[in-house]
Amino acid sequence: MRRNPMSTAHRTTRLLVGGIAVGAMVALAGCASADPTAPADSADGATGDQIVVGSFAFPESEITMEIYAQALEAAGFDVDTQPNIGPRQQTIPALQDGSINLIPEFNGNLLAYYDPEYTERTTEEVDAALVQAVAVDGLQVLDSAPGEDKDAYVVTRETAEANDLTEIGDLSALVPFTLGANSQFAELPYGIPGLKDVYGVGVNPGDVEFLAIEDFGGPDTVQALTDGTVQVADIYTTSPAILTEDLVVLEDPEALISSQNVIPLVSDAIYTDELADVLNGISAELTTDDLIALRDRVEGDEKASAGTAAADWLEEKGLLE
Repeated sequence: MRRNPMSTAHRTTRLLVGGIAVGAMVALAGCASADPTAPADSADGATGDQIVVGSFAFPESEITMEIYAQALEAAGFDVDTQPNIGPRQQTIPALQDGSINLIPEFNGNLLAYYDPEYTERTTEEVDAALVQAVAVDGLQVLDSAPGEDKDAYVVTRETAEANDLTEIGDLSALVPFTLGANSQFAELPYGIPGLKDVYGVGVNPGDVEFLAIEDFGGPDTVQALTDGTVQVADIYTTSPAILTEDLVVLEDPEALISSQNVIPLVSDAIYTDELADVLNGISAELTTDDLIALRDRVEGDEKASAGTAAADWLEEKGLLE
């Protein structure tokens, strides 16, 4: 299978920003001739095993996949990509069988895959638990980024200012109100039950009315919030609507919602210190605001390719020099 197809402009960008263009074309069926699970021949990816970076089937994951791939190419590694693989039920087996050997993950959801009953909440707690959790599959996590994509309690700027709302617990001043989210949110520990148990919001009947909107914080949820159908909504923290609609993400000082930092998940078979240095350098720079801006470029009016957005971000951060 060919390297993830990109526009001519994107490939030109890679060359101009100093990335070492690697023309390796590898079929998945042909991976047996160059075993991606074999130990790296050297710390220099250009002469070791090929790095195959995967992504989940949504734009943000493809963008971060491209960020990893382009930075590693610029550092001299032989890189291929496998975008839009699917959920963890597909990506983890792909990492196990060597179809891919690197993917940008989200630490909280990754830990939930291995331990559905996990109680860790902070970035530090979740990252520490992941070290042992992923080791059973011959995998390891590197440094997590400050950038997160997670559920959040969101209100309009007008509602926040009129009711002095900055934290989730402040919603007690807003009751009664209607909360819009996907139907699962009514049962999840960080949803309606957690709102009541952790922050004491909704303890009385009628305090919080729930409206199921099945687009997981997408356009329908945003529309319901901005037109007043709901006063509070569950919207992911990297949604471009947070910027375009001037929405307010309420702070979560009690860590009701666990961390969801972007984190590299890599196969032990291709790990090198040089690989870690490149990926950890990316993590050090990647913020939630960056993720929002990147998604806006790709999903908004510009409709930039994931590769172009990634290349521009890497150049801006000086990570291709």
